[in-house]
Amino acid sequence: MEEEEESMEEEGGGGGGGGGGEAAMDDQNHNNWGSGGGYERHLLGDRLLRGSPPLAGPAEAAHRGAAAPGAGAIAAAININASTSKFLMNVITIEDYKSTYWPKLDSAIDQLLTQSPGDYIPISYEQIYSCVYKCVCQQHSEQMYSDLIKKITNHLERVSKELQASPPDLYIERFNVALGQYMGALQSIVPLFIYMNKFYIETKLNRDLKDDLIKLFTEHVAEKHIYNLMPLLLEAQSTPFQITPSTMANIVKGLYTLRPEWVQMAPALFSKFIPNILPPAVESELQEYAAQDQKLQRELMQNGFARGDQSRKRAGEELTYNGSSTCASSRGYR
Repeated sequence: MEEEEESMEEEGGGGGGGGGGEAAMDDQNHNNWGSGGGYERHLLGDRLLRGSPPLAGPAEAAHRGAAAPGAGAIAAAININASTSKFLMNVITIEDYKSTYWPKLDSAIDQLLTQSPGDYIPISYEQIYSCVYKCVCQQHSEQMYSDLIKKITNHLERVSKELQASPPDLYIERFNVALGQYMGALQSIVPLFIYMNKFYIETKLNRDLKDDLIKLFTEHVAEKHIYNLMPLLLEAQSTPFQITPSTMANIVKGLYTLRPEWVQMAPALFSKFIPNILPPAVESELQEYAAQDQKLQRELMQNGFARGDQSRKRAGEELTYNGSSTCASSRGYR
């Protein structure tokens, strides 16, 4: 009997040694969690994105059918589990979001909104993407969306005021720069906030982030300037090469993207850059189209654009023929 007791004590001592090994293993696992890497973090993120809390402690034991511990053990497990879970999950409080996470996003958005084409932006896209992902997992999507909209709205209001102060001879070019710069920024901003778009805007608001941000430019810039901009565009159209063709095309196409009904303000202008704006041509109007084309060619010649060698053609033949065919084809005549 005594030998059996001694044997059990020795086994208990060995068990203590095993417990020490398990504790060391727990410490190692704890550190691995704290580093923020590994398979467990992805499982945690996936459960949070699905709206499911992670299983831990007594809840996990109950889930697996384990025996229920006593009240004291439960209380101790809850306390330990709460502190451990916070450590493992790297819980982001609203204060953490406001003081640490949003400032990083705010700075990156600033740089993206103000960059010029071809500029190098010294930001870590991976870091920004990770910030957005963590904030979504920690249920800060609504606050983040609100901050993003407010941030971009303030930027666009400043852009609008700068345009209002522009002289007429620079107005079209500056509007073109503002439009191109903003649309270029969206190509980076929208992908960075893809998790917020997927798990909050599309799911809860039934909208799309890109559409929302384009609408902001329409409301805070384009709508405020369209009635000043359109007369200048029409004037530039009547004076060839007052502005570059590429600038005219960018603005007209951009306005059509923002609000297609603006076509009604200047159908002839939009028809030069947007297909199928005007109704199909009819044969009875061919002479009128030819006259318009002849007028355009005369204006080009007056501004120094020669028609080239016409020695093989009778005078006026090219104007009449090309005028009819070009205008008819531009109106969809068959």
